[in-house]
Amino acid sequence: MPSAVLSPYNVPLTFPTGPFERQHNNMATASTSPFNPAADTGFFGHPRGLLVCFTTELWERFSFYGMKYLLLLYLTKYHLFTDSNGLEVLGSYAALVYAMPVIGGLLADRYLGMRKAVVFGGCLLVLGHLGMAFEGEQARSEGGRILRDDGALQVFYLSMALIVIGVGFLKPNISTIVGRLYTQDDPRRDAGFTIFYMGINLGAFSATLLCGYLGETFGWRYGFGVAGIGMLAGLATFLAGQRHLHGQAEPRDPAALCRKTRLGISRELTIYLCGLLGVGAAWQMLQFHGAVGNLLNLMAVVVLLGLGWFIVVKCDAVERNRMIVLVLLTMSTVVFWALFEQSAASMTLFADRVMDRNILGFELTASQFGAMNAFFIFLFAPLFAWLWTALGRRGREPSTPMKFALGIAQAGLGFGALVIGAASPDDAGRVAGYWMVLAYLLHTTGELCLSPVGLSAVTKLAVPSVVGVMMGSWFLATAYSEFVAAQLAKLAAIETVAGNVADIGTALASYTTLFSDLAYTGLGVAALLALATPVLKKMMHGIH
Repeated sequence: MPSAVLSPYNVPLTFPTGPFERQHNNMATASTSPFNPAADTGFFGHPRGLLVCFTTELWERFSFYGMKYLLLLYLTKYHLFTDSNGLEVLGSYAALVYAMPVIGGLLADRYLGMRKAVVFGGCLLVLGHLGMAFEGEQARSEGGRILRDDGALQVFYLSMALIVIGVGFLKPNISTIVGRLYTQDDPRRDAGFTIFYMGINLGAFSATLLCGYLGETFGWRYGFGVAGIGMLAGLATFLAGQRHLHGQAEPRDPAALCRKTRLGISRELTIYLCGLLGVGAAWQMLQFHGAVGNLLNLMAVVVLLGLGWFIVVKCDAVERNRMIVLVLLTMSTVVFWALFEQSAASMTLFADRVMDRNILGFELTASQFGAMNAFFIFLFAPLFAWLWTALGRRGREPSTPMKFALGIAQAGLGFGALVIGAASPDDAGRVAGYWMVLAYLLHTTGELCLSPVGLSAVTKLAVPSVVGVMMGSWFLATAYSEFVAAQLAKLAAIETVAGNVADIGTALASYTTLFSDLAYTGLGVAALLALATPVLKKMMHGIH
C-alpha cells in the first residue's frame, strides 16, 4: 500500500508504482532512539537521510523497471524463446521478486538491521543487473532447431536470481529507514513519504523510457547495462550518506550478530551464506517452469486451510465476519494484479507486434509504453486524493469493498479499450497506439481506487494476533497474481519466426480474444464484488 501523504493543501495523496511499493509502506516504523529528527532539517526542512533514501530508491527502481519491460522482448526476440516459455520465465521471476522481501524484511528487523540488509541486497542487485548486460550469441534457427548460447542463458538465469534475492534484502528496508527518520507524530512524516515515493515514480518513469529506448534501438545489453549502472549509483549514494541516517538503520542487537551458530561462523555471516544459497535455489527454480507455480499453489492451500481453521475455531462472531471479508478482499486482489501486470506480458507483446506506436509524432518502442503508469500516477493521484476527501466530508466516500470493485472494473475496462481499438486496425493491420494509452489510463485509475486502501484494510480488519500472518498472506497473493498473469498471457501465445510474427492478422485475433476474456473477467468479478458490498460492509461491523 502506498503512503498516505499530504499535499501542500493538507490533502492526503498516494503515489503507488508497483505492487511491492504498495505493500511495504506500512512496514516503516517510527524511531525510538535518542536521535532527535526535528533537529535535522537539511533537506528542504526534512532530514538529510531522506535525500539518501530518496536517491537510493530512485536508482533501485530505475534499475528494476529498466529491465522489467525489456525482459520478455529480450527472451522472445534475441534468445528466440517461444511466447509460452518466455512468459513462464517472466512469471516465475516476478512472483519470486514480490515474495522474497517478506523474508528480507524479517531478517533485517530481527537480526541484520536495515543498513546491512540494504548494502547486501544492493551488492547482489548490482551484480545481477550488470550480468544481464551479457548477451552472448544471438539464437538462430538451423534445420528446424533453435540453437541458443546455453552459457549466456546460464548467466542470464543467475543474474535474475541475484536480482530476486537482492530485492528481497533491499526493497522492504529502505521504506523502513524513511519511517525511522521521523517520530510517529512528526508533522513532516507524511510529506517525507510523498517525496520518497516520488523518487520511486521518477525512477520507474525515466528508466522505462531510457532503458526501453536503448535496449530496443541499440542493443539489449545497453538497456540492461544502463539499468545496472543505475543500481551501482544507488548503492554508492547509500554508502556515502550513512552519517545522515544517524544510526537509525543499525541492528537492534549488534552483539547477537557476532555469536557463532552451529556452523561455527557468526550469525551475520550465516545469513549472508543463506542469502547466497537462496540465489542458487532461485537460479534453478527460474529454469524449471513448474517449480515456482507448484510452490505458490502449495503455499496458497496451506495458508487458506490455516486461516479457515483460525476463523472457525479461534474467532468470535465479529472477528469471524471481519476476517472473512479480509480473506475475500485479498483474493480479489489476485484478479486485479493479474490483469494489471499484463503490462509487462501480453500488452508489451501486443505493442511490439500489432500496434502503430506513433504517439503525438513520436515513435515509441514497445517497452516504453510501460512508462504510462508512472506518468498517470503523477497526474491523477492528487485528484483521487482530493476526490475521496471531498466525498468523505459529505458522507459519500465509497466503502473499501466498493473501491476494490471500482478498481477491478477499471482494469477490465482497460482491456475493453484494446478490444475496441483492435476492431479498427489501419491498412497495415496495426492498432493505433492511443488505445494502449487509454488502457494504461484506466488501469492506473483502477490502481488508485484499490491500492491505497489495501494494507489499511489488513491492519483494520485482521485480528490483532494474526496481523503479521495476514500481511504475509497479502504479499503471497501479490506474488501469486504475478504467476497467474503469465499463465493468462500464455492463452495468446503465438508462433513467431526469428522473434517476429508471420501474420499480423492472426496475432491481432489472438490478442483480441485474450483481451476480451480479460475484460469480461474484470467486469464480472467487479460486478459480483459490488453486489456483495452491502453484505461485506455489514460484516465489517463499523470499519470503513
